[in-house]
Amino acid sequence: MTGKNMWIFLAALIGWLYLIGVFRVRRPGEPPLDKGFIPWLGHVLEFRRNTLQFLERMRKKHGDVFTIQLGGFYVTFLQDPLSFGTFFKESREKLDFRKFAQHLVRRVFGYETIEDDHRILQMANNKHLMGDGLEVMTQAMMANLQNLMLHNNTDSCAKESAWTEDGLFMYSYNIVFRAGYLALYGNKDRDESEALFYEFRKYDQLFPDLAYGVLPPKKRVDARRLMEFFWESLSLQKLRTKDSVSGWIWDIQRGKEEMGLSEEMINRYMFTILWASQGNTGPSSFWLLFYLMRYPEALAAVKGEVDTVLRENGQKIQRGGPLINLTRTMLTQTPVLDSAVEETLRLTAAPLLTRAVLQDITLKMADGREYLIRKGDRMAMFPYSSVHIDPDIHPEPRSFKYDRFLNPDGSKKTTFYKAGKKVKYYTMPWGSGVSKCPGRFFATNELKQFIFLMVAYYDFELLNPNEEVPELNQTRWGFGTMHPTRDVRTIMFQKKKHK
Repeated sequence: MTGKNMWIFLAALIGWLYLIGVFRVRRPGEPPLDKGFIPWLGHVLEFRRNTLQFLERMRKKHGDVFTIQLGGFYVTFLQDPLSFGTFFKESREKLDFRKFAQHLVRRVFGYETIEDDHRILQMANNKHLMGDGLEVMTQAMMANLQNLMLHNNTDSCAKESAWTEDGLFMYSYNIVFRAGYLALYGNKDRDESEALFYEFRKYDQLFPDLAYGVLPPKKRVDARRLMEFFWESLSLQKLRTKDSVSGWIWDIQRGKEEMGLSEEMINRYMFTILWASQGNTGPSSFWLLFYLMRYPEALAAVKGEVDTVLRENGQKIQRGGPLINLTRTMLTQTPVLDSAVEETLRLTAAPLLTRAVLQDITLKMADGREYLIRKGDRMAMFPYSSVHIDPDIHPEPRSFKYDRFLNPDGSKKTTFYKAGKKVKYYTMPWGSGVSKCPGRFFATNELKQFIFLMVAYYDFELLNPNEEVPELNQTRWGFGTMHPTRDVRTIMFQKKKHK
């Protein structure tokens, strides 16, 4: 190698080392910097292996603000809940969720975002996922839940008194996913929705590694096949042949077409919103039902509330009688169930909230400290560790307390404290700020409808009354509701037959 070529090589090497962050040092006023020992990758392997454990270690080492290197990015974590307001109130010109989301949806759904994506979705959400529009969606969900839940128990009178054994996770996920899918995408084909669910489960199990870009080659082929299956199954061509497709879906489709988006890319977006709308409600319904079954006093309280709501609305379960007409108004009369839902999500929902840093910013903490955050980095919060299981905010944070979010008079509790100061963000299962889940009202109704109907129509219990709470699947940190590492066996039977 000549002297000239040597200098060119060295310059290229130095430039490459600079790009992967080898020479980055902490500047005055910046948070503690922890790059890890592997160039470019940094801490990504440990972070991916167990996000909760890793972030707890970093917080003990560096405090509640620190910058780490993760797969080519420098990410500053803010873990002080009293200072979260700064993060959420910063303008989009400085902290932007969309840039991060664009990269993610391209990788996991094959969808290329357009400028007006957020506006189109927001308009559809405002029209259909709240107010009068939510009433229509809630009724569609109710019809499909009852169709699926009662179908397998109407074949014969002999089944009426028979106990059925099933895996609680698969049962809950199956019923809630399929009912949600049918309410959104139309038709009442039980067989089609069943097949779609099992393909969705295959994809969802690949999702975390796909999102991190660490799927091995064979599984990448499987993921691509599944993507293509859903692009075709949810295609506009298929939707046009179906009955009862929701107005939410059609308004999104029209908005995309008006912006000139190709039909191929709209098909891919339909898969994106299927996962976004149904990927977490099924697992959440499992946890909620499991905790109620595991703690008899919680189940008794919810049963009592369900009986009261039915009675006060002139309805009752009777042999040969009509199905329950569970209205949106009735769903607002369940403070005990509301508290149980929120407690379940506190224990099992673990989103990672991430923003791209578009300009140099000053992070101002609640206690007066200030940190400089560099343009080009990312900022993130992990509320599960900083809020949900913080013993200062939630005493006995690992325990399920169905009434944790109830005041003594039965009203909703919204006042929680840390270090003597009121905490505004005391649970964050839906995220917050511009990235807060727009479908949270519909999703909450799905959970409540499922539990309400289970309590009204069925008697059920754990096969093992002393069943331990399943451990959380560590690969799911950051992606919403955690999955259990194993299923739980349960037995149930339908109380009464209905028309």
